Amino acid sequence: MQLDYKKIREYYSRKDVKDELLKIAQNREVQAWFSDVRGKRPDTINFPGDIDDLVKKGMTSFHISEERWHDPLQLKPGMNKRELDENRSGWDLLLDIDCKDVEISRITAELLLEALIFHDVKDISLKFSGNHGFHIGIPYESFPEQLNGKQTRLLFPELVRIVANYLKEMIKPFLTERILKIYSLDKLSLKFTKHMKDLVKEGKFDPYSIVDIDSVLISSRHMFRAPYSINEKSNLVSIPLNPTKEALRTFKLEDAKIENVKVKLIFLDMENVTKESARNLLLQSYDWNMKNQKADVKILEKKTYENSTDEILEEDFPPCIKLLLKGLKEDGRKRAVFILINFLRHCNWPLDKIEKTLNEWNKKNYEPLREGYAKSQLEWSKKQSNIILPANCDNPAYYKSMAICVPDGLCKMIKNPVNYAIRKSRMRKDSKKNKK
Repeated sequence: MQLDYKKIREYYSRKDVKDELLKIAQNREVQAWFSDVRGKRPDTINFPGDIDDLVKKGMTSFHISEERWHDPLQLKPGMNKRELDENRSGWDLLLDIDCKDVEISRITAELLLEALIFHDVKDISLKFSGNHGFHIGIPYESFPEQLNGKQTRLLFPELVRIVANYLKEMIKPFLTERILKIYSLDKLSLKFTKHMKDLVKEGKFDPYSIVDIDSVLISSRHMFRAPYSINEKSNLVSIPLNPTKEALRTFKLEDAKIENVKVKLIFLDMENVTKESARNLLLQSYDWNMKNQKADVKILEKKTYENSTDEILEEDFPPCIKLLLKGLKEDGRKRAVFILINFLRHCNWPLDKIEKTLNEWNKKNYEPLREGYAKSQLEWSKKQSNIILPANCDNPAYYKSMAICVPDGLCKMIKNPVNYAIRKSRMRKDSKKNKK
């Protein structure tokens, strides 16, 4: 597409645009693009005049780092992890959704927003990428300072990859269903010029064969297009949107034309943050990753359990779950909902009984969760193709920190509360048979 440099210069001369670019660029590495030519790295912008000088030289867009640095200008190629860690002051979580079909990108973004809201993340940012995709961001201020005993600022980029992969797996069945409602496999093959075998994995359509949520490419000094920056391929602006389904569904490409852009929203608002609102997301992503990495974390009696539809009785529950069901005297209620739903589902409890149990449990807490919270979590869990395990016993962010870890003799032999319940149930049944 032919770039209109006069229009670009006029756009970047706007005070409201410059103010937003300067605000998002604080403590970040910046790279100016000059159409197809990349500017120097590292670089920074600190004053309106810095932007004016780059625009005079033909600058067309800004790209900024996900990471925040004590001194971005000290960065250089070939730095080792220790050197990068020392300079890094934090990082924002960015999900880069890209597909040739903007409608599929829109659906993917919508499902990711739902997944983040499910995890009770408050500080979600959304923006149009400027071409076919969307960016979803969570500011560093929403994270806990430490995760599992490690400083969160040091967990880049591995934790971003873990969260991205966790969310991809979580939304995959819904994304598959939504895409196949719009296009048949034959039409997808033609639209994306892919062989049918490239669209199918293990006999099922793989949505990530046509839509990408960048996780593999996430690395230190990874950059993304700044909000209110122009995309050279489309001549459209990467504009922030309200992080809602309605905003996604009503967004039109015309809204991102240079002449139509209005500076109203802030992407990655670092000043108005609900502290640690992304804690549950990080914890559950981390726990999911651990379970997928270690085969010995799987339920020992998996085959026996899979063949059984018997409801495990409450008398067979481990001490931590029994104590948890009595209500919490301090914070940890949302983690408790995650534990109880997944534990009880693995124990073959009917969904209506789980909902009733959660409602009764919520009344026992030092302060009940808002009405409908547990039900919404259960509704989302019902839609999952696989029931995930609750957190493992050795996860320091759960049972011990919630003051419900009171192990008995059997606890020493298991790695997950579900293991305990299955073993105890089987032991009780075997004992009854022997007596008979």
